[in-house]
Amino acid sequence: MIEADSNYCQIVEKSLTAQRPIDEQTFASLTILTERLEQLKKLGKTFSNVTFSPAVKKLKARKNAVAVC
Repeated sequence: MIEADSNYCQIVEKSLTAQRPIDEQTFASLTILTERLEQLKKLGKTFSNVTFSPAVKKLKARKNAVAVC
């Protein structure tokens, strides 16, 4: 499980740093990481303020903008 999570993080990181293209795999990884973050927040108040970086938030907004078009 941790190795898979690491792969999702690596895909998003490499997409953000232009080491790989921003593609469906990037957005699929981002979706999985978003779900995992929501699960983490449900564990308690300690995690309630955990958020993605501004760069990841921008990438998520880009995905949402593409989905609307």
